[in-house]
Amino acid sequence: MKIDLDTIEKVAHLARLEVKDEDKQGLLDDMNNILTFMDKLNEVNTDNVEPLIYMSDEVNVVRDDEVIQVISHEQALQNAPKHDGKYFRVAKVINKQ
Repeated sequence: MKIDLDTIEKVAHLARLEVKDEDKQGLLDDMNNILTFMDKLNEVNTDNVEPLIYMSDEVNVVRDDEVIQVISHEQALQNAPKHDGKYFRVAKVINKQ
């Protein structure tokens, strides 16, 4: 498959892109190079190759979800502009009606 300037204009219109006339030839060359590369990939024999689903054999590798105390309440509230000793104090942002 070869791309021509009309195809470049159609794709640019669909993508809502404004392409200058001097840039169209460069885009045409680049897109044709991409399609030529894809044609080479189609020549590779993949009959006995299983589809790749994951990049590794490991599935759902996650750490255990454990609650740990990293800092104390006092340390967390140390730089708070307003607090009552246990909680952060913030301005009211929701009005209940």
